[in-house]
Amino acid sequence: MSVSGLLDCIFVDWSPTIGDPTLTGWVTVVAYLAASCLSALVLFHHSGKLRIFWLGLSIILLLLAVNKQLDLQSALTAAGRCLSKAQGWYENRRSVQIAFILAILVICGVIAAVLLWVMRREILVIWPALIGIVSLLAFIAIRAAGFQHFDQFIGFEVGGIRMNAVLELGGIVFIATNAFVLLWMKQKP
Repeated sequence: MSVSGLLDCIFVDWSPTIGDPTLTGWVTVVAYLAASCLSALVLFHHSGKLRIFWLGLSIILLLLAVNKQLDLQSALTAAGRCLSKAQGWYENRRSVQIAFILAILVICGVIAAVLLWVMRREILVIWPALIGIVSLLAFIAIRAAGFQHFDQFIGFEVGGIRMNAVLELGGIVFIATNAFVLLWMKQKP
């Protein structure tokens, strides 16, 4: 399949429009942007590894805010579907999806382990943000895999709130709370 053929196939199922125009979608975008700004503020109060950590979080959160409304993971899912059909393994996609999810979980575990090692002296200061970003990245990657059982789970509602929002906003809240506490501690005399 050529690149232009792949792009044509992707644009059949996806277009770069507002991906989640609901109130929850916009609240999530605002939460990403607020957490990004808080992370940027924290980086100005620290140096060394902490500054790099919070800079990285600020950039990632900003990119995730953009992704939330452009729904880029749906483009990735469409690309996988197009490639699997063109290469003839669409009927066996479940095993590929499971392997993809397992690979993502392993990669997130390795990233978490590396961050834990590199930031071991600062871990007591950043553990909530670390939990938040690793869980967010794992959630987004698994969501992009388009695994139907996971989609059913995140579509499940509890008290009118979808699990999708709980998982995504939960990771953001961990990061934002960590940043807010660090900023608050810097302001105390």
